[in-house]
Amino acid sequence: MAAFFMAYILRFNFQLGSDEIQQAIKLAPLVFGIRLISFYLTKTYSGIVRYTGTQDAVRIFIALTSGTLFLIACNLVNFVASDEVMVPSSIIIIDYLICMMAMTSSRLTYKILYQQIRSESPKKTQVVIYGAGQSGLITKRTLDQDNKINYKVIAFVDDSHEKAGKRIDGVPIFPGTDLKTVIERNKVDELVLSIQNISKSRKRDIIETCLSYDIKVKNVPPVERWINGELNYRQIKKVNIEDLLERDQIELDTASMSRNLRGKVVLVTGAAGSIGSEIARQVLSFYPKKIILLDQAETPLYELEQELFEKFRHNKAALSCFEICVGDIKNVNKLRRIFERYRPNVVFHAAAYKHVPLMENNPTAAVATNVFGTKILADTAVEFNTERFVMVSTDKAVNPTNVMGASKRVAEIYVQSLNYSAFNSNTKFITTRFGNVLGSNGSVIPYFKKQIAEGGPITVTHPEITRYFMTIPEACQLVLEAGNMGNGGEIYLFDMGQPVRIVDLAKKMIKLSGLSLGKDIQIEYIGLRPGEKIAEELLSDAENTTPTHHPKITIAKIKPFEYGVVSDVIGELITMLAREDNEEIVLKMKQIVPEFISNNSVYEALDDLKIS
Repeated sequence: MAAFFMAYILRFNFQLGSDEIQQAIKLAPLVFGIRLISFYLTKTYSGIVRYTGTQDAVRIFIALTSGTLFLIACNLVNFVASDEVMVPSSIIIIDYLICMMAMTSSRLTYKILYQQIRSESPKKTQVVIYGAGQSGLITKRTLDQDNKINYKVIAFVDDSHEKAGKRIDGVPIFPGTDLKTVIERNKVDELVLSIQNISKSRKRDIIETCLSYDIKVKNVPPVERWINGELNYRQIKKVNIEDLLERDQIELDTASMSRNLRGKVVLVTGAAGSIGSEIARQVLSFYPKKIILLDQAETPLYELEQELFEKFRHNKAALSCFEICVGDIKNVNKLRRIFERYRPNVVFHAAAYKHVPLMENNPTAAVATNVFGTKILADTAVEFNTERFVMVSTDKAVNPTNVMGASKRVAEIYVQSLNYSAFNSNTKFITTRFGNVLGSNGSVIPYFKKQIAEGGPITVTHPEITRYFMTIPEACQLVLEAGNMGNGGEIYLFDMGQPVRIVDLAKKMIKLSGLSLGKDIQIEYIGLRPGEKIAEELLSDAENTTPTHHPKITIAKIKPFEYGVVSDVIGELITMLAREDNEEIVLKMKQIVPEFISNNSVYEALDDLKIS
């Protein structure tokens, strides 16, 4: 109403006569009623003033414009009916402009004052946002508006030099090359990564820089994971150690892979494990005719089944595509029934025992599954004319120092020799060899996370121990690519990047958790476990490689063994399983794999007893 009376005062140049005053008082209830109804219908009253944004301004505009248009319409009706207007049109327009300016400016002023008062808090967390695009702006406003946190965005950093020197919401933008300068000149507590498309290598560099200054790093999730298209502060999470070890996206020959998998029957052994389950997920994206998921672990297999049901619940074709089978690869009859019923065209063999110290104490179990189970599966594949057999091996098979690695090397030898055997005319046997995968069952990273959550200490076997790492999806992508390109008999090696010192991994995980080494948590060295190496290898001294069309995959040049000889010695090894004489079994493996030299193991004494 104040705006309406102010419009009269301005219209008549501050010289209102009694007639004008009477007219204004007479029309005031009508104007008040129209404004009240328009504000109620557009719900301008429902917004929280200190969080005023674009949507609130739009509601105010709609409310005032609709009300003003109705007033103009009433004026026109009255003019047609009585040949005179209720109120001069100029007063309606002035009233509209005053209302618009007053309502938006008052809200904006209140919001600025509120944020200014909050920003003067002595415990304000100083934040730098990496990314000055739309996502970065939304991130800033999310941090500004959340009343439960106490953040102050002091700078944007962006790799686009075109944005450098400009401002967003009054906050300066710096180029990515000035990140260290921004950190050093300001007391930065946290950095929030808010770039939707950033290379893994660049992301790693940013995180490494922040960790070197003891700055916490958080990450904004992709837009598609925002709740109803809006970012919530609780969605901004701390970065994980996996973000430091991830590498740039792998380019795959998807067209060729689709030709080899689309409409085919695929068998995945060890399907409930980390590698097997991810292979299954990726194979499903190529629309196989059927995928058989075989594992002896009932609960993880059930969980995988539920995951796939949930993912494909609206896709009947996909739901009918996979078959869950509980079974052991050492069960000859079970495998034969699977092959007789489904006739798999492609086998991805990921079933294996993999834990080094455990297998060092249980050689019989290691040989039974990793050697005998592989032999049964491979022989059955040949019998039923499977097109491709892709075996997942390990870098621990190279110059093995433990029972697990040696058992995998024996399995490699067998499938490679079987590929060239006289009675195998159809099946291509392909072996893939790589190192540790991030987050796999029983791996070091989940173990360290558990120790950190419990307050420590973090136990590391040796200060110089190193391992190769890659993510589970990356490893499985390369398995599919190698299986696709193989002609049979190859052992494919994956580019694992640079080896990582485990103690450095532990230190970074401590920093990423917001803790201080030596103050909040300790690292303890417990000594090498039985059969453990200081450093893993991907090639033995007698091997070298040839490149492939894929830059991350090479082929180990290994002379294949004659199948008849291999079959005989492995037959002798399998016969020993019934006696469960660990020393006898390990000694036989050392004879089959001469480079198998035990380390930190009770079987070191057997190295002098090997028969050439």
